[in-house]
Amino acid sequence: MSAYLIIQATVHDWQKFAKYTEVVPPLVEKFGGHYIAMGQPELIEGQDAPKSVVISQWPDCQAAHNFWQSPEYVQAQKYREGTGQFSVLLIDGLSQTTLE
Repeated sequence: MSAYLIIQATVHDWQKFAKYTEVVPPLVEKFGGHYIAMGQPELIEGQDAPKSVVISQWPDCQAAHNFWQSPEYVQAQKYREGTGQFSVLLIDGLSQTTLE
Protein backbone atom coordinates (compact mmCIF):
# COMPACT_ATOMS: atom_id res chain seq x y z
CA MET A 1 0.00 0.00 0.00
CA SER A 2 1.35 3.43 -0.90
CA ALA A 3 2.30 5.94 1.75
CA TYR A 4 2.49 9.71 1.54
CA LEU A 5 4.99 12.08 3.13
CA ILE A 6 3.41 15.52 3.58
CA ILE A 7 5.63 18.45 4.44
CA GLN A 8 4.15 21.79 5.43
CA ALA A 9 6.75 24.52 5.28
CA THR A 10 7.17 28.21 5.86
CA VAL A 11 10.67 29.05 4.66
CA HIS A 12 12.26 32.29 5.87
CA ASP A 13 15.74 31.89 4.39
CA TRP A 14 15.40 30.74 0.78
CA GLN A 15 19.04 31.41 0.01
CA LYS A 16 20.22 28.89 2.62
CA PHE A 17 17.34 26.50 1.85
CA ALA A 18 18.31 26.34 -1.84
CA LYS A 19 21.05 23.75 -1.19
CA TYR A 20 18.47 21.47 0.48
CA THR A 21 16.25 21.69 -2.62
CA GLU A 22 19.19 20.63 -4.81
CA VAL A 23 20.26 17.66 -2.70
CA VAL A 24 16.96 16.09 -1.64
CA PRO A 25 15.08 15.29 -4.90
CA PRO A 26 17.68 12.74 -6.09
CA LEU A 27 17.53 11.10 -2.63
CA VAL A 28 13.73 10.86 -2.80
CA GLU A 29 14.06 9.07 -6.13
CA LYS A 30 16.90 6.84 -4.88
CA PHE A 31 14.75 5.58 -2.00
CA GLY A 32 11.67 4.91 -4.16
CA GLY A 33 9.65 8.07 -3.68
CA HIS A 34 8.36 10.61 -6.14
CA TYR A 35 6.77 14.02 -5.81
CA ILE A 36 3.07 14.29 -6.60
CA ALA A 37 2.28 17.85 -5.41
CA MET A 38 4.30 20.91 -4.52
CA GLY A 39 3.51 24.59 -4.06
CA GLN A 40 1.59 27.20 -2.12
CA PRO A 41 -1.79 25.82 -1.01
CA GLU A 42 -5.04 27.71 -1.33
CA LEU A 43 -6.71 28.10 2.08
CA ILE A 44 -10.34 27.11 1.60
CA GLU A 45 -11.29 26.82 5.26
CA GLY A 46 -9.60 27.49 8.58
CA GLN A 47 -7.29 30.08 10.10
CA ASP A 48 -3.84 29.43 8.71
CA ALA A 49 -2.05 27.74 5.84
CA PRO A 50 1.65 27.01 5.45
CA LYS A 51 3.45 28.92 2.71
CA SER A 52 4.32 25.66 0.95
CA VAL A 53 3.24 22.02 0.91
CA VAL A 54 5.19 19.13 -0.62
CA ILE A 55 3.64 15.69 -1.01
CA SER A 56 5.67 12.67 -2.04
CA GLN A 57 4.40 9.14 -2.67
CA TRP A 58 6.28 6.08 -1.42
CA PRO A 59 5.81 2.34 -1.96
CA ASP A 60 4.97 2.04 1.77
CA CYS A 61 5.69 3.68 5.13
CA GLN A 62 8.87 1.66 5.57
CA ALA A 63 10.33 3.07 2.35
CA ALA A 64 9.62 6.61 3.58
CA HIS A 65 11.24 5.82 6.94
CA ASN A 66 14.25 4.32 5.15
CA PHE A 67 14.66 7.60 3.26
CA TRP A 68 14.11 9.82 6.31
CA GLN A 69 16.54 7.89 8.49
CA SER A 70 19.20 7.31 5.82
CA PRO A 71 22.65 8.78 6.42
CA GLU A 72 22.31 10.71 3.15
CA TYR A 73 19.08 12.42 4.22
CA VAL A 74 20.29 13.05 7.78
CA GLN A 75 23.21 14.92 6.19
CA ALA A 76 20.86 16.83 3.85
CA GLN A 77 18.66 17.94 6.78
CA LYS A 78 21.52 20.14 7.94
CA TYR A 79 20.88 22.39 4.92
CA ARG A 80 17.32 22.93 6.18
CA GLU A 81 18.25 23.85 9.76
CA GLY A 82 17.34 27.39 10.71
CA THR A 83 15.66 28.15 7.39
CA GLY A 84 12.03 28.06 8.50
CA GLN A 85 9.28 26.08 10.18
CA PHE A 86 8.41 22.57 9.04
CA SER A 87 5.79 19.98 9.90
CA VAL A 88 6.32 16.50 8.49
CA LEU A 89 3.53 13.93 8.34
CA LEU A 90 3.50 10.33 7.08
CA ILE A 91 0.26 8.59 6.26
CA ASP A 92 -0.78 5.32 4.63
CA GLY A 93 -2.71 5.55 1.39
CA LEU A 94 -6.09 3.92 1.00
CA SER A 95 -6.19 0.50 -0.57
CA GLN A 96 -8.73 -0.21 -3.27
CA THR A 97 -10.50 -2.68 -0.93
CA THR A 98 -10.83 0.03 1.74
CA LEU A 99 -12.78 2.16 -0.71
CA GLU A 100 -15.28 -0.55 -1.62
